[in-house]
Amino acid sequence: MIEELLPDSVVTVEAYGDEELPNTALYPEEEAVVAKAVAKRRREFAVVRSCARHAMEKLGVPPQPILPGERGAPSWPAGLVGSMTHCDGYHAAALVRAADLASLGIDAEPHQTLPEGVLPAVALPAEEERLRRLAGDHPAVHWDRLLFSAKESVYKAWFPLTGKWLDFTEADIDLFADPGEQYGGGFRARLLVPGPTVGDRRVDVFEGRWTVRRGLVATAVSVPHT
Repeated sequence: MIEELLPDSVVTVEAYGDEELPNTALYPEEEAVVAKAVAKRRREFAVVRSCARHAMEKLGVPPQPILPGERGAPSWPAGLVGSMTHCDGYHAAALVRAADLASLGIDAEPHQTLPEGVLPAVALPAEEERLRRLAGDHPAVHWDRLLFSAKESVYKAWFPLTGKWLDFTEADIDLFADPGEQYGGGFRARLLVPGPTVGDRRVDVFEGRWTVRRGLVATAVSVPHT
């Protein structure tokens, strides 16, 4: 599901439902991070890291610990950039060589309406207006949840490039469905604060893709070097 949203250079590994991946054992330093966590949190932590380590193997990189860094962002091996996501019934990791992409971000959410009160806290007035129009054209899609997921993917791509927080209201996201499609499309995120510098250029817009499938909504952002 995530794979189709990203460039061919990106390796993805997914696990659905109670599907068990081989070798979900944690390294001792990872165990220390979740030693006091509840069982559900420990399993999510382990399974998503198993996905990431399988992705490392596909890239020819020896599996190794993935520890949370600043603001919980995963610390990747030198030469790799990546992103992880999990929600009820789904875990995924996406990795790519740093020479191929400057950054990427992925997110998955249950394809359900956001809880009451969340949308006004995360959406700009212009975004809410666009969501109303999209809902009229494609009522089977929970556009509010899709917007939330897109903002999560934008943040995950933003943070490794800046090391700074990005508020939900600091990116204006324009979602669209592909022609003739109901459950897939793209989005354009216009940053409302100074964007990161990638190489010798300032990046003020992130481009992303989305899909709805198997009761989930998934989004992904990739930031090229040029």
